[in-house]
Amino acid sequence: MVTPMPAIQVGQRAKLSKTITEADVVLYAGVVGDFSPLHVNEEYASKTRMGTRTASPMLAGGLVSAVLGNQLPGPAFVFLRQQFEFLAPIFIGDTVTASVEVVSVETEKRIVCLRTDCYNQANKQLLTGEAVLMVLEKISS
Repeated sequence: MVTPMPAIQVGQRAKLSKTITEADVVLYAGVVGDFSPLHVNEEYASKTRMGTRTASPMLAGGLVSAVLGNQLPGPAFVFLRQQFEFLAPIFIGDTVTASVEVVSVETEKRIVCLRTDCYNQANKQLLTGEAVLMVLEKISS
């Protein structure tokens, strides 16, 4: 038996906030192998335009994924497309808020398009983008 698509409506929103820590930066580097000196080497980073180390912008992308998987639409989906535009650096100690908003729903195809954004504690936009997802059917036995 196929259950109906969850009630997802245009304009629906969800968000999640997290303070980015030293541990987040180090663990992310270890998990994905991104040891860019901008993220892991203070001496190098201090000589750049940033003036200090920054977190990988993909940490913000991961927070977007967490909102999608845990809140809206929830765990039963697959990514069809994810696009990010990185607008500003994320510094260790920043509190990043990831938000998603449903912009379109194709009920027949079970396709949902969401706007994705991240802001820091000063309300500076860090990331914007779009996620296109297919909400999966639940099959019960």
